[in-house]
Amino acid sequence: MATKNNYFYGLGRRKSATARARLTKGKGAITINGKAADEYLDKNTSLLAELTDPLAVIGKQKEFDVSLVIKGGGLSGQVDAAKLAIAKSISVMNEDLRGSLKKAGLLKRDPREKERKKYGLRSARKKEQFSKR
Repeated sequence: MATKNNYFYGLGRRKSATARARLTKGKGAITINGKAADEYLDKNTSLLAELTDPLAVIGKQKEFDVSLVIKGGGLSGQVDAAKLAIAKSISVMNEDLRGSLKKAGLLKRDPREKERKKYGLRSARKKEQFSKR
């Protein structure tokens, strides 16, 4: 699915975050919403390392530039959504790499969402404190 602009596209979601990834040939630069990844993630090395997991699995961290547009959620949910989007764009680029990404568990969406608040309760499951008398 390489377009005339010569990039590969992937979409990822996690919690309430949505990430769209464009993978192009380059030198390994990652931009998120127009900012450098380390600036966007406040130089959080663990989140940055998690973001580059799909490229690390195939061993091509310095061969592709990744451009991400992320909306909604917090930083952790956004990083998980971006990780899925990057993995999907890699599998679109080369179908042979899909197996190694699948073994690493990078092509599976985490289905956990926030449970809604129920009426008569304080939150989704929290009840008023029980009083015996």
